[in-house]
Amino acid sequence: MDKAIDKFTVPAEELNKQKEYTELVSTVLKSRFTEGKPKAFVHTYGCQGNVADGEKLKGLLYSMGFEFCLSPEHADLVLYNTCAIREHAEDRVFGNVGALKPIKKKNPDMIIALCGCMTQQQTVADKLKESYPFVDIVFGTHVAHRLPEFVYRSLCLGKRVFETADSDGNIVEGLPIKRDGTFRAWVPVMYGCNNFCSYCIVPYVRGRERSRDFDTVVEEVRGLVADGYKEINLLGQNVNSYNKNLPEEKQFPALLRAINDIDGDFIIRFMTSHPRDCTHELIEAMAQCKKVAKHLHLPVQSGNDRVLKEMNRHYSREKYLSLIDYAYELMPELSITSDIIVGFPGETYEEFCDTLSLVERVKYTSLFTFIFSPRKGTKAYDMDDPVSRKEKGVWFKELTDLQEKIAGERTARMKGRSYRVLVEEKAKTEGFLSGRTQGNVIIEFEGDESLIGSFADVKVTNPRTWIVYGELV
Repeated sequence: MDKAIDKFTVPAEELNKQKEYTELVSTVLKSRFTEGKPKAFVHTYGCQGNVADGEKLKGLLYSMGFEFCLSPEHADLVLYNTCAIREHAEDRVFGNVGALKPIKKKNPDMIIALCGCMTQQQTVADKLKESYPFVDIVFGTHVAHRLPEFVYRSLCLGKRVFETADSDGNIVEGLPIKRDGTFRAWVPVMYGCNNFCSYCIVPYVRGRERSRDFDTVVEEVRGLVADGYKEINLLGQNVNSYNKNLPEEKQFPALLRAINDIDGDFIIRFMTSHPRDCTHELIEAMAQCKKVAKHLHLPVQSGNDRVLKEMNRHYSREKYLSLIDYAYELMPELSITSDIIVGFPGETYEEFCDTLSLVERVKYTSLFTFIFSPRKGTKAYDMDDPVSRKEKGVWFKELTDLQEKIAGERTARMKGRSYRVLVEEKAKTEGFLSGRTQGNVIIEFEGDESLIGSFADVKVTNPRTWIVYGELV
C-alpha cells in the first residue's frame, strides 16, 4: 500500500475494537428487546458523498442489531447525517432536531445522534451541547467508524457523547454497508479537499485529500457488478485529484479504464470534477471507455476571470472553455452540466454577463444555480458584498431563463431518437416509469415496473424542457 494512503488508514486494531463494541451493544439490545428488534431511523442530508457515508452508518447499526423504520416516532435510535454546504441546510436540521424533543419525552430511552459535516464545526457541536440537552450523541466526519463505541457509551453508561476533534481525515476500509438500492451504487474513491475555494466550508469539515487504494476500489466495483448493480457512481470532493501524486497508471483516468474493463453490463458515472485538475487524459478515457457515461459535471461557478480568482478556483475562463472544446471534439454528443454561483461578493453585473456568455457558448444540458450564500468560517464570509439580494435575484432569473431556453432547444433535438436508459423508479403518472439517459436527462415512458433496475431502449416522442417522454422500442 502506498505510504500516502497508509498515513490516513485507520489501523486494524481500532476497527477490531469497534467490532468488540458492536458485540457488546448487540448483547445488550437482545436482553432489552426480547420481542422483535430495536428500530433505527436514519436520515441523510446533502450530497451523494453523504449518502455513501449514511449507508456505512446503517451497516454499522444493522451489525449492532437494529432494523430500520421510516419515521422518528417509531424509532429507538434516530440518526441525522448532516450537511453544512449552506446555512439554510443547518437551520433545517436544527428544526428537525427540535421536533424530536416531544418524541423523546414520550420515549426517554430513545437515543438521538447527529453526525456529518455540520457537526464537525465546533460552533454547531457547542450549540447542540448547550441548547439541545436531549441529544445524546454528536460526532464529526472523521470518527464515524466509531459509532458502535458511541452507542455503547450512551446505551450502557448513560453518558452524552461529543466527538468532533479536528483531523486531516482518514480512510476506513472494511466497514459493513447497508446500501439503499439494489442496482445503483455509490463508491467513494477519495475524500477531503485541498482547494479551499473562498466560499466553501468543505475542506474545513472533510479534511485533506486522501485517496483509497486503486486495487481496493476496483475489487469493490467488481463485487458490485457481480451482485447485479447496473450503475456505479464514483465519488469524491474532486475525483480528478484521485492519486494525483502517484504515477499516471494509478490516477483517475486509469481507474476509469480499469473499471471499464470489468466484465458485465453496467454504466460508470463520476462526480465531482474540478476544472483545475481536469485533464485531456480524463476526457480521452471518457471517450474511449464504452461503459463510462458521456456526461461530465464540471462546475464553472463563474465565467469571469476576476471573480474566479476571488473564488480561488485556480483556472481561467479560457482554460475552462479549452477543456469543453476538447471534450466536444472527442464526444460531440457529450452532456455537460455545471454549478454556478450568482452574486459572489463584489461581482458586478458586467462580470455576471461574462457568465451568461459562457453558458450560451457551452450549451449546458442543465445547471445547478445558486445565489451566493455566506458561510461563516470561509474567506468569502468577510468580503464586501454591496449588491442587494433583490438585485441578485434579477440576475438569477436572467440566468435560469437563458438555461431554460438552451435546455428546451437541446431536448427538442432528442425527438425521434432512441436512448438506452437505466429504469430507476415508477413515475408520478400512473403506469409510467422513470429513468435517465447516459447524458443524465430524465425520461418517462409507459412500462411494467418489472423493468425497474434494468436497461431499456426508449424512443423520445414528446420532449419537454427538463423531462422528456417516450415509448419503449
